[in-house]
Amino acid sequence: MNKCMRDRQPCVYILAKSKHGALYVGVTSNPLKRIFEHREGLVPGHSKRHSIKRLVYFEIFDRMEDAIAREKQLKNWHRDWKCNLIERDNPDWRDLALDWGFDPLSSPPPTSC
Repeated sequence: MNKCMRDRQPCVYILAKSKHGALYVGVTSNPLKRIFEHREGLVPGHSKRHSIKRLVYFEIFDRMEDAIAREKQLKNWHRDWKCNLIERDNPDWRDLALDWGFDPLSSPPPTSC
């Protein structure tokens, strides 16, 4: 079982609307629940307004304090740095939530970083 799949696991994640599309950086202690909420449009704010639902990157942590610090760091990064981080491990911007048992999302047209 993927370590980030546990009910309570500090996790920083990046969602994308599409490959090189709009991004959202978040932190959670319950990755499965939070990704479900994003995909169902239950999280108010930027991700819901822009339909950003595709999980393209995540990091797991032992302590929530470390996850929050990393989220703050990533939110301050330039967009290009975030794109490079995603592409280091996920060059095709594949929806990683599929590995967690989520259904595929419909694919919007690609844009560029």
